[in-house]
Amino acid sequence: MAPLGLKANTLSNHLSTLNRAGLLDVRRSGRNLFYTLKLQAVGALVEHLVADCCGGRPDVCVPLATRHLVSFTKVSDMPDRPLDVLFICTGNSARSIMAEALLRDLGGGRFRAFSAGTNPAARPNNFALATLSAHGHDTAGLASKHTARFETDGEAHMDMVFTVCDAAAAEPCPLWLSPAVTAHWGLPDPAAARGTASQIKAAFEAAYQTLRARIQALVALPVGAMDRLELQRELDRIATLGASTNETRAS
Repeated sequence: MAPLGLKANTLSNHLSTLNRAGLLDVRRSGRNLFYTLKLQAVGALVEHLVADCCGGRPDVCVPLATRHLVSFTKVSDMPDRPLDVLFICTGNSARSIMAEALLRDLGGGRFRAFSAGTNPAARPNNFALATLSAHGHDTAGLASKHTARFETDGEAHMDMVFTVCDAAAAEPCPLWLSPAVTAHWGLPDPAAARGTASQIKAAFEAAYQTLRARIQALVALPVGAMDRLELQRELDRIATLGASTNETRAS
């Protein structure tokens, strides 16, 4: 008790609460109570908190002393189906639309691609559609839609969620509250580009090439053989692809 700086009755109340929660075992010997930690139960709790509250980043929010309790469920433990992936930006008219089309065509049937916006435009940007068409992507069916469509148990259960909004330009990026693996793949919004038609086309082409590089890196990952932490680290690394070009263009 002294090392913890707690009174006996206070410590007893805490231990009793943990016992009722199923995190401790208790054994009585005479007038004494001996508590032991249920490692499996505590590990399950820590794993849930890492996935649900920490975005799968235990290096950020799990104390070093408890990291060994986290088993990190294999992504391959998911149902045997294509992984559902959602790309989110503000207007869902350019970046996320292009990312959806790219993953749909490059994913090799291993992914189902979706996109949405926090403040969606009426329709996809014409320059975005033209850029996709120029690279041989079918744009039929692409539409701007609100993230609310995917925040319930409706259209798809998301396994991965990527925000592509531009934090450097103070674009608000939503916090996705679900067990999905998340990453921020921000880049400047080509729909905000100004200048001649050629300059605007160049902005869309630059965004397309950055997204293509990142999505090619994603589909090259052995996702089924990676645990959640490994996958999270790779997705964060992929976010840096094309970053220097974007920063130069945005400055």
